[in-house]
Amino acid sequence: MEKDIAKQLEQIKRGTVEIIQMDELKKKIEKAIKSNKPLVIKAGFDPTAPDIHLGHTVLLRKMRHFQDLGHEVVFLIGDFTGLVGDPTGQSKTRPKLTREEVAENAKTYEKQVSKVLDAKKLKVIFNSRWFDRMTPYQIAELAAKQTVARVLERDDFSKRYKAGQDISYLEFLYPLFQAYDSVELKSDIELGGSDQKFNMLMGRTIQERYGQEAQTVITMPLLEGLDGVNKMSKSLGNYVGINESAKSMFGKLMSVSDELMYKYYELLTDEDVAKIRADVKSGALHPKQAKVNLAKIIVAQYHSKADADKQAEEFDRAFKDKGFPQDIKPTEIKVNSEVVPVIAVLADHAKLLSSRGEAKRKIQEGAVEVDGAKILNIDFGLHAGKEYKIRVGKKFTRVILTKA
Repeated sequence: MEKDIAKQLEQIKRGTVEIIQMDELKKKIEKAIKSNKPLVIKAGFDPTAPDIHLGHTVLLRKMRHFQDLGHEVVFLIGDFTGLVGDPTGQSKTRPKLTREEVAENAKTYEKQVSKVLDAKKLKVIFNSRWFDRMTPYQIAELAAKQTVARVLERDDFSKRYKAGQDISYLEFLYPLFQAYDSVELKSDIELGGSDQKFNMLMGRTIQERYGQEAQTVITMPLLEGLDGVNKMSKSLGNYVGINESAKSMFGKLMSVSDELMYKYYELLTDEDVAKIRADVKSGALHPKQAKVNLAKIIVAQYHSKADADKQAEEFDRAFKDKGFPQDIKPTEIKVNSEVVPVIAVLADHAKLLSSRGEAKRKIQEGAVEVDGAKILNIDFGLHAGKEYKIRVGKKFTRVILTKA
């Protein structure tokens, strides 16, 4: 187990939305280190869909952080609660799955999550283990530990109640069932998406009412899909599945916006996001190359580095050739330094524009493309020893920069 509390907290806090309560978390970690007893980390998954996408891996990666810090991570498959159907974000009662459907979906989860989690250290538990043996008396006892008024505080229930829409008794029980999972596991920490905050806070309440210490709640952000607007979802078609081919995965990741790219870096990789932002802003790193790097990292995680490199090469070749005339021959340009400002190439060497001033204006207008990507930084530099395809409006040229 990592003995440095500050290092543990730094790793745990990365990419989180909220930690409830931070002072409790620190005390739990101190106690775990002192006793050399790992914390129990709970994350629940209802097997309502068989495919895992990058949105799910935000939570899985945080679970992996806890594994790497030496704690016990429980991957709780809600095969029982999956029969109920999580009402989070729903505007109407969800249709229940059959036991057969839930069991089939659950099988695929274990294999898929091993691509992110250390399967040897992972404890996989099905919550039917305790719910199947609960008596009606015990369910009534659980229900008595919370009020209807408190459950109706939940936003989606409140909206449906005010709108006169149906809410089944079973849905009322769902937050209590999820909370009771924490009682059975004696969880120290529960992880979940920010949309699960109500259910996880319910876990704190119910643990205390069963005489246990309340779990710390850590919420993770919901990852926007490729559209940059909605939560990543297979039903919306804006997802990247972790079982997709390397080609499909790479192509989809290259379609995300420049701004969303930084969120993907933060939540799906361990890269230094602040440095990447700074490098892009300074012109040291082109936004397109930053996106290529992101796609390569993620594809390598779920396939291999060789697959990632291959897809980057194929994409680069297709990207450079797109919309560029094939009959333009390259012009060799002798330069005196390793890096030449693009405005100098445009105005002084390639003569595409009449002056450096005009070159600056065209760049600021977004009219200049290098290798198929818009250049927005007037300090952007081209490197000696490389060939570039340059476009300014309807003007095209290919240049090879050679050190004089």
